[in-house]
Amino acid sequence: MTVTKPPHRPRCFFDIEVGGLPMGRVIFELFSDLCPITCENFRALCTGEKGIGKTTGKPLHYKGIIFHRVVRDFMIQGGDFSVGNGTGGESIYGGTFTDENFELKHDKPFLLSMANRGKDTNGSQFFVTTQPAPHLDGVHVVFGHVLSGQEVVLHIEGLPVDRMCRPLQDAKVINCGELVLKMKVKDKKVKKKPVSSSSSSADSDTDSASDSKKRKKKKEKKKRKKQKKEKSS
Repeated sequence: MTVTKPPHRPRCFFDIEVGGLPMGRVIFELFSDLCPITCENFRALCTGEKGIGKTTGKPLHYKGIIFHRVVRDFMIQGGDFSVGNGTGGESIYGGTFTDENFELKHDKPFLLSMANRGKDTNGSQFFVTTQPAPHLDGVHVVFGHVLSGQEVVLHIEGLPVDRMCRPLQDAKVINCGELVLKMKVKDKKVKKKPVSSSSSSADSDTDSASDSKKRKKKKEKKKRKKQKKEKSS
């Protein structure tokens, strides 16, 4: 299907370390116009703004999660904030929620999709594709994609794993949140009109003319006083 991009879609980030070493930042863009309920769940789990989970009793927050399942040439999976092995986690709505829709397909790498345990069992777990995965269409809900940091995703995909597909080194989200779009507001500065040199000189001419009149009046006043004195004497 053709997706018409709206003016603004939420963007969230993961700062990731592998084996205790900083690996980089992954930025996700969420398709909130197509899957608003699923996107809000992911966004709020990135910010941690919803407090404690009703089912797990743990903070509803992706900070500190690991990518507990990695399958090369397929996907990397995380989001279990309560147990860390793929058996835990919950949604911000309490427990799980229904599949919102299957409009978008798993037709390319770096898509963000919900992990589940069957129909209508979406919680907090998600995965990022590293290859097209058409066999997941109609089963898992695609709700975003990786905007930047694809190299970090590929690094995690390439980590050595045990027989349960868990990386031998923890790939951990050490910080996460939402990137807020800042609107640029231009300050309207009131410019003072400069005084032109012609008006300035005109003002000074007016002042000098006024002073001259005052001096003339003073002289005439003194002259009249002097004449009165001479008459009286």
